Amino acid sequence: MLTIGHLINGEAQSEHTRLQDVYNPSTGKVAAKVALAPKATVEQAISAAEAAFPAWRDTPVAKRAQIMFRYKTLLEQNAAQICELVGQQHGKIVHDAMGELTRGIENVEYACYAPELLKGEHSKNVGPNIDSWSEFQALGVVAGITPFNFPIMVPMWMFPMAIMCGNTFVLKPSERDPSATLLVAELLHEAGLPAGVFNVVNGDKEAVDTLLTDPRVAAVSFVGSTPIAEYIYSTATANGKRCQALGGAKNHAIVLPDADIDNAVNSLLGAAFGSSGERCMALSVAVAVGDETADKLVAGLSEAMQNLKVGAYSDKDNDFGPLITAEQRDKVQMYVSSAEADGATIVVDGRNPQVEGYPDGFYVAGTLIDHVSASMKAYQEEIFGPVLCVVRVDNMQQGMDLINEHQYGNGTCLYTRDGEAARYFADNIQVGMVGINIPLPVPVSCHSFGGWKRSLFGDLHAYGPDAVRFYTKRKTVTQRWPSSSVREGVNFSFPS
Repeated sequence: MLTIGHLINGEAQSEHTRLQDVYNPSTGKVAAKVALAPKATVEQAISAAEAAFPAWRDTPVAKRAQIMFRYKTLLEQNAAQICELVGQQHGKIVHDAMGELTRGIENVEYACYAPELLKGEHSKNVGPNIDSWSEFQALGVVAGITPFNFPIMVPMWMFPMAIMCGNTFVLKPSERDPSATLLVAELLHEAGLPAGVFNVVNGDKEAVDTLLTDPRVAAVSFVGSTPIAEYIYSTATANGKRCQALGGAKNHAIVLPDADIDNAVNSLLGAAFGSSGERCMALSVAVAVGDETADKLVAGLSEAMQNLKVGAYSDKDNDFGPLITAEQRDKVQMYVSSAEADGATIVVDGRNPQVEGYPDGFYVAGTLIDHVSASMKAYQEEIFGPVLCVVRVDNMQQGMDLINEHQYGNGTCLYTRDGEAARYFADNIQVGMVGINIPLPVPVSCHSFGGWKRSLFGDLHAYGPDAVRFYTKRKTVTQRWPSSSVREGVNFSFPS
């Protein structure tokens, strides 16, 4: 059976002290073993990154960009293989995996723009014969800890820009689906990246804690659940590191009476059930304003959901695939059962579907729950599965109050034809990413991604302009060359 190791200093490394099963979620069978790096192996990766940093920092940014341009081409040429690995170990249908890769490549393209982004600022003659300028300098060794649900895209939120800014990088991807991440790392070295600049170690909490506490690591980026994000942030900052930790979500869509219900139904289906709902931007709560709107919405959704196809990643005609593990499948079904016990109505029940040819896969079909209230566990917590809850309210302000009072503030959207309502919603909703008739308001690569409240710990968002700020430190230089013919006296006043 295949054993998946690490990539350190440009070379594949195998470490077999501890192994963990990697499943094919479509079949429910063990497909490989992944080595879980002990502290010594992670320290080896940090040492490789530390040794590579001085030369890489001094490499002209235009030469770094040439490598990144070649990397983009290699990613496109190897897209089919990358997406196949994502499907095998995550369960994403090929079209969904390709969408993830495409969004990742967009961040590589933005990183190629770093020669412009790193130019800094210059002011001539801020005082008599005094010039001043600011420049952006690399931090050193930085680390990324990434989740299973986007094994390609989320790492690409981090390492392309971090590397382009002159840092070296240690990535700890999810141990549940590591192969695609290792492949894209190998392609970066094939593009010409020097050994040690980018290293990948697979592991669990031991690997994570090593990255969080090692003094050679200057900054840590994380995406995952809120409890872990809070732990990552508090531990990293307690050890003197810069940290951004993106956590969980409970994303609401308010549907006003004037909305195009047919359009709302179609977009909610994709936003709620795409990638089996295993997205931090999945829309998991539809807030219908008025019973008439709710009845139309539920009727449209339940009818359309009869045509949803859940199944193996290898069938491109399927709409979405399995959940990542049997434990996650059982957890999602528990949330559905708890909502039913609390008095909600299960309109479409996706528990325990029969997927022909795949009796042991980790499947939950699309599930629609009506009459959900804010007191229910299924409403309060992130389900991370193909479950859409419908909450009924009397007016838009009640819906906005629900959203603003929730602990998460990642993404939200409003369905309406009313421009005044849309403007009020966008101005007053306490959420970091807002869509108007856009169900998944994921920013493009030249903007930054991040939520509010307990969806983000740290001051800077992921990728986009904030990535340059996160992965560099600003230095301001003020310079004067006095005339050799003029002797100056002592001045004890504060300079002005």
